[in-house]
Amino acid sequence: MAARKKKHSRKGDRKVRVDFRRNRHSRARQQNLTHEMLDNEVLAEDATNVERVTTRSELSRRRTVVGAESDGDQLIRSVDTEGCQRGRVRSFVGLNCVVHGEDQLDYECTIRGVLRTMAREGRNAVVTGDHVLFRQQGDEYQGVIERVEPRHGVISRGSQGKEHVIAANVDQVMIVASADQPELKPQLVDRFLITAERFEIRPVICINKIDLVDAATLLPSIRTWGRIGYQVVLTSTVDGRGMDQLRSLLQDRDTAFSGQSGVGKSSLLNAVDEGLNLKTAGVSDWSRKGTHTTRRARLVPLGFGGNVVDTPGIRQFELWDVGIEEVDGFFNEFRPFIAWCRFPDCSHQHEKHCGVKTAVEDGRISEARYRSYLRLRNEDVFQWSNPDN
Repeated sequence: MAARKKKHSRKGDRKVRVDFRRNRHSRARQQNLTHEMLDNEVLAEDATNVERVTTRSELSRRRTVVGAESDGDQLIRSVDTEGCQRGRVRSFVGLNCVVHGEDQLDYECTIRGVLRTMAREGRNAVVTGDHVLFRQQGDEYQGVIERVEPRHGVISRGSQGKEHVIAANVDQVMIVASADQPELKPQLVDRFLITAERFEIRPVICINKIDLVDAATLLPSIRTWGRIGYQVVLTSTVDGRGMDQLRSLLQDRDTAFSGQSGVGKSSLLNAVDEGLNLKTAGVSDWSRKGTHTTRRARLVPLGFGGNVVDTPGIRQFELWDVGIEEVDGFFNEFRPFIAWCRFPDCSHQHEKHCGVKTAVEDGRISEARYRSYLRLRNEDVFQWSNPDN
């Protein structure tokens, strides 16, 4: 027995306790999932949750992972790098990923099971944009991912109590909205801005389809965002306006293209780089809402330098890891006036002697942005901000 213990215990290995879920028992069949939802990650995410009962065997347990160490809030697996290659995840479907290797070739890779165990709080062990270490196996262009390197610059949202990372390792997020069809939603843009501030990513606001409206109608929103330091670019794939500026903003950067469904993200990318040939679709005639053309986030290299992560369009965006008591700190224009609030825990809603409310009344803070803040405070968008509470 002693010899067996010695064989399986290597000097220097670290042991980390993590959650895991059993994956070798039969699961209750859900009758309300259509084939489209199974194929469309974002549509399934936005579907209304239904009440369900789970057995004790489905509850989270704990297990020990040997040869792992913590890097902040991420677990990094210790592996033998001999025979491994570094690469970056271009896309993933289920448990299979397309990884672009150092040799400039693409490999279809599976994910080592222990990595899924180590992804304690997140929905996915591997996401688009991840830097990984993989080992070639089987056929010439197949492999298995052994380790995910520490992430920076993530775009994520809350999803059923867990963090859903949309893209990783980006230094810029292009928040794409449309002037019309679908209509401009400043409050959705504000949620993306908060996420960018939270994860310290440079945000740029792109208002597309400006050929559909009188540009003067967009000035209030443009001035509001511009006055507080956010860059705004106006674009149209119909007449080409803004394409040169957009191209210069994307060049030599890693950018996440994010926004509501139907705003024209894929069309914009096709316009700035004609060699991409990304699939596009219009707006639903009956709902006037966007349709999901891009079903999976994918890393796309640009011919003029840089990469973009073309993300699926969304219809709702639940903030992640932002507490209700700290949301005012992510509204840049609030910061100079918070110190003038009488109460240190002022919510800037009903309190007297509130510096933020006074600034709104004096016109130093946009009333539209203040309404966006109030809506965030009063909506149930922080339910997963602190999952341990």
